[in-house]
Amino acid sequence: MGDLLFEKKAGVAVVTFNRPAKKNAFTPEMVVNLADAWTEFRDDETLRVAILTGNGDTFSAGADLGRLIPLLTRARPAEDEWDRRLIADPKLFQAAILRRFELWKPVIAAVNGAALAGGCEILQATDIRLAAPEASFGLPEPKRGIVPGGGSLVRLARQIPYVRAMQILLTGDALPASTALEIGFVNEIVPRDQLLDRAFAFAARIAQYGPLAVRKIKEAVIRSQGRPLEEAFPIEEECSRDVMRSADAREGPRAFMEKRRANFTGH
Repeated sequence: MGDLLFEKKAGVAVVTFNRPAKKNAFTPEMVVNLADAWTEFRDDETLRVAILTGNGDTFSAGADLGRLIPLLTRARPAEDEWDRRLIADPKLFQAAILRRFELWKPVIAAVNGAALAGGCEILQATDIRLAAPEASFGLPEPKRGIVPGGGSLVRLARQIPYVRAMQILLTGDALPASTALEIGFVNEIVPRDQLLDRAFAFAARIAQYGPLAVRKIKEAVIRSQGRPLEEAFPIEEECSRDVMRSADAREGPRAFMEKRRANFTGH
């Protein structure tokens, strides 16, 4: 098995960090494979929801400080095909961490342990977050003389109160799962042995719904975020119009009246 697992189960993509001996720290190979996984998830019409999780006791400690960061800062040269591919195409790193990558399908995070640095940054691109009681969340980059520039400088203060965001960003201290729940960074705390089951329960429900409607809900929320109302409402209207003109919008009410399960196609 590789350091990143990508599985498909009944319309659900499961992406798993699989480098537990190294705290699931990202190597160039993992970053490239993660970018490929998100691209496949986006483009495969049979996949409607993704679950992101990690194997072992850690969700992810972020970038491998001995492999990935020296490559990105040019402190070491490219040494293999993964290094060369990552350096040749900077968009791969952006896609891997879901930054500047258009993905309107929902992503559910099942946080099995510590989510630090890049491991915490990628969470900010997910839509529903479940955490084990032992999970923790932090951005220790300033302690290493670097910044959490994988989305946190933009996203974090939009998702939780400003002063909480700045405390996390400036101190680099990790928060326990209970505090993450209190400030609204995660949705639920779930016993670790039930974490994936709970994530699949969410995913299975959402996967049954109209996939176009689900995608357009996420698109409208993200595209309109932070915009004044006069700019936001046209985005909502555009996304609503796309759905209401679809076959799914006719199928859903018809199936309800006929007391049967809807046959949604995403069109």
